[in-house]
Amino acid sequence: MNWKIALSIVISGLLLYGSCVPPSDDVPTDISINIEGPVFQKIHNFQDRQLRDSLYVYFHHENPTYRYLAAMAFASIRDSTANDSLALLLSDPADEVRAAAAFAIGQAGAVSGEPLLLKAFSQNDTSGAYWQANRAILEAIGKCGQEESLLALSTITTYQPTDTLLVEGQALGIYRYALRGLTRPEGTARMLAIATNGSYPGDCRAIAANYLFRAQNIQLDSSGVPALAEVINTDPDPRIRMALVVALGKTRSQQAKNVLLKAFNKEQDYRVQCNILRALGNFDYDSVKPAALKAVRNNNIHLANRAVQFFLENGDAKDATLYWQLAKDTFPWQIQLGLYQAANRHLPAYFVDYRDAINAELRLRFRSASSPYEKTEALKALSEFGWNYRHIYREGFRAETPAIRTATMEALAIISGRPDFRAFFGEGYRQVRRELLGMFLEAMQTGDPAMIAIAAGALRNNNLNYQTYIQSYGLLDSALTRLELPKEIETYNELRKTLAFLKEEPEPQPITPEFNHPIDWSMITRIANGQTVTIKTPRGNIELELLPDVAPGTAANFVALIRQGFYTGKVFHRVVPNFVIQGGGMRGDGYGSLDYTIRSELSRLHFLEEGYVGMASSGNHTECTQFFITHAPAPHLDGNYTIFARVSKGMEVVHQIEIGDKIQEIVIQ
Repeated sequence: MNWKIALSIVISGLLLYGSCVPPSDDVPTDISINIEGPVFQKIHNFQDRQLRDSLYVYFHHENPTYRYLAAMAFASIRDSTANDSLALLLSDPADEVRAAAAFAIGQAGAVSGEPLLLKAFSQNDTSGAYWQANRAILEAIGKCGQEESLLALSTITTYQPTDTLLVEGQALGIYRYALRGLTRPEGTARMLAIATNGSYPGDCRAIAANYLFRAQNIQLDSSGVPALAEVINTDPDPRIRMALVVALGKTRSQQAKNVLLKAFNKEQDYRVQCNILRALGNFDYDSVKPAALKAVRNNNIHLANRAVQFFLENGDAKDATLYWQLAKDTFPWQIQLGLYQAANRHLPAYFVDYRDAINAELRLRFRSASSPYEKTEALKALSEFGWNYRHIYREGFRAETPAIRTATMEALAIISGRPDFRAFFGEGYRQVRRELLGMFLEAMQTGDPAMIAIAAGALRNNNLNYQTYIQSYGLLDSALTRLELPKEIETYNELRKTLAFLKEEPEPQPITPEFNHPIDWSMITRIANGQTVTIKTPRGNIELELLPDVAPGTAANFVALIRQGFYTGKVFHRVVPNFVIQGGGMRGDGYGSLDYTIRSELSRLHFLEEGYVGMASSGNHTECTQFFITHAPAPHLDGNYTIFARVSKGMEVVHQIEIGDKIQEIVIQ
C-alpha cells in the first residue's frame, strides 16, 4: 500500500495521538487583531510588496498574532517555495496560527504541500485543541493533494455531526478536489449523506450541497432521490434547497422530475426556483416546458431571465415561433430580447421568411433602444444568425458607448466561434472568414482594451486557422506595445496568449502587475471594524460592513475611491441571476481600470452566505475598482477573490438590481 494511503487512512480515523500536546496556560495563543497597530500595518506592507524574507522573520515572533498575520500573508502571495517554512508553523502552539499556515500551503496549490499537511494532521492531538488547524488542513489537502488522499478523505466515517469543524474540513476538502476535476464515488456518497442529514450543522450541509451542485461528472442515481426530495420539500434553509434541486436534476429520473415540478410551484424563494429551472434542463423538454413558460411571466426579473436561459439552452425548433410571439408581449426588454435570441437560435433554417422578419425586428430594436444595455442584448440576439455579421459590424464597431463596442466584438466572436461555421455559411465560408479576420485585425488598431481582448480570443480558433491568413503579426505586436500597464493587464495577457498561439509557441504564463499602489493607512485610521458604507441606488440603499481586519488594502482603496466620488454615476454592468451583481467599472462593460492595481487579500472567509462583497479581478493582484455582491452562496469563489465587506442592510435591494442600474453615490456612515 502506498505510504500516502496508509498514512491518510490512519489519520482519517484520528487514531494517532501524536507527539504534540495542547499548549500550556503560560504560552500565549490568543490572536488579537489591531488594524491601527504598527506591526499589523508593517506585516501587511510586507505582504503588499511580497517581501518574503521580511515576513519569514515573524514566523519566530513570540506574539502569536504576528505569526498568524505572516502566515496569512502567504495565502495571498501563493508561493509554494514558502511551504517548508510554513510547515514549521503547522506545529505552532496557537491553533489559529496552524490553521493559517495550512491555508497558505493549500493556496499555493503545489503537490509538495501534501506530505507536509498529512504529517501535521497525524501529529495533532485529538482533544480539540487544534480543531481549527485540522479543519484547515483537510480543506488544504483538497487544494493540493493527489487522488490517493481523496479516497482516504472521502471514507472518513468517525466524524459525528457534533464534530462541526472536522466535518466542515472534510466537506471542504472533497469539494476543493471536485473544483480541480477530481471526484470519487465515495466522496459523492459522503457529501450526499452530509447534505441530507439534518443533524449536521447548516454550514456543513451547505458545503456538501454545493459539491453536489457544482461537481462535474458525478453519478447520482435514483436511489438518492427520496433523501434529496425530503430535504427539498422540508428544509427551511434556502442555501441547501437551491443547491440540492440541481443535484436532484442530475439523477434524471422520473421521480426527480415530479419532485422538481411540484417544488417549483410551491417554492417562495426565487433563487431556488432559478435552480429548479436549471435542473429541469436534464429532462424531456415538452414535459417541463410549462414550468418555464410560467416563469417567463413572473414579476421577478431574475426568475424570468432564468426561464429565458432555459429556452436558450434547451429550446426546441418547433417552438421557435412561439418564442418569437412571446417576445412581442409586454415583458421587460431583457426578457423580450432574450426570447428573440431563443427564437433566432432555434428557428429551422428553412423558415426563411420568419428568419428575415425576426432579424428585421431586432435591427429596429437596436436602433430604437435608449439603453446601451438594451442595445447590447439586441446585438447578442442578432449574433444567433451568423449572416448578421456585417450589420453588427456596421452598427456597433464605432459606437460611442464602450459597452456597445464590446458587445459588437463579442457578437462577432460568437459568429466566428460557431462549431458549424463551414456548414452554416456553405460555399461562402471562406469569404466570411476573411471578412471576420479583417474585423478582428481592425480591432487591434482601435486601442480599445475590450475590443482587442475579445478579438485576440477569437483569433485562437483551431477550426478556422486564422494564423494561415495573417501575413504579419505587426498589428498585434504594435497593439501589445501600446497597451498601458497595469490598467490594461487583462488585455495584455490575452494578446500575449494569442501571439504565442499564432506563432505556435508555448502559452506564456500571465504577467502579474508589479507592486504599484501602497496601502493608504490614513484611510484605515478613519474606519474601524464594523464601519459601514451605503450604496445609494434608484431601487434603495445597500449598507455594507467593511472588513479591514482581513482586507485592509482593499478596504482602504474602496474608501479612498468613495471619498473621491469615483463611484458616483457608475453602473452595475453585470447581473447573473442567483449569483452576483457587479459594478464599479470605468467603462460599464467590465474592462479597463484606473492606472494602478491593488493586491489580492485572500482570507479564510467563505462565500457561504448571500451578501458577501468581493473584488472582481482577472487574476491574482489585478484588482482596482470593480466589486461584486453575491445573491447566494458561491464557495467555488473561495480563496480566489478578496472578500472585503458584507451586506448588513438592504439585501432585498441587491436582489432587485438590474443590469444598467446606476450607483447614485456611495457614502461613508
